[in-house]
Amino acid sequence: MTIHHASGPRLAELAATLDVQFEKLDLAGRLALAATLGRAVFTTSLGIEDQVITAAIGLDRLDIEVATLETGRLFPETLALIDETEDRFDIEIRRFMPEKADVDAYAAQYGLNGFYESVEARHACCHVRKLKPLARALEGAVVWVTGLRRSQSGNRASTPFAEYDAERGLLKVNPLADWSLDQINAYVEQQAVPTNPLHKRGYPSIGCEPCTRAIKPGEPERAGRWWWENDEKRECGLHVPEAAAASANSTSL
Repeated sequence: MTIHHASGPRLAELAATLDVQFEKLDLAGRLALAATLGRAVFTTSLGIEDQVITAAIGLDRLDIEVATLETGRLFPETLALIDETEDRFDIEIRRFMPEKADVDAYAAQYGLNGFYESVEARHACCHVRKLKPLARALEGAVVWVTGLRRSQSGNRASTPFAEYDAERGLLKVNPLADWSLDQINAYVEQQAVPTNPLHKRGYPSIGCEPCTRAIKPGEPERAGRWWWENDEKRECGLHVPEAAAASANSTSL
């Protein structure tokens, strides 16, 4: 089954069907099914769950492109892991960077690190460094594969296996939606998957270096992301509509 120019209602209907089918499949089966639908792109942040998906794609030689958003503010450990992962699984991870003109315009308006000053400024930075490069990474794609898991945060607790992304006009599949961190760790050990050394230093969720800290005992996995903001539902806009992400943070510092 291959999709090319299906309408929004048709894609929404297909997403509902896939959501049921994925429940009965293992990770390899979910990814193999996603690959049959048309051009599929997996966007990885090189976090441990994303490494599991990259490993499954590489080990099974699936026809799914792998891309990452090289924001210009990533940890050195993350950048090194891109090369290590390509070598380990003999795959190419396409890198999408922000436009220099956009970064310069942001710095002129807010300052290079202006994201600490307001939610508006932080979302503007995410827009320049993540959302615009994401749009380029997904251009022409039919399926967007992500590493979203329900246990990552309360805001992601109802993550489906498949959904229609109306904002981008494509199918979004989340093959690890029901996986626990224990399952992730077991797969990593079994398949000798390279992971970011920051995970062992208290960083379960890793984004840009200035916007990520280690979490404290008992905190949710994503508590270290944009840690200076108060709202537990904070997001960058990649996995919720950008306006909604900004609105959810309207009471933050």
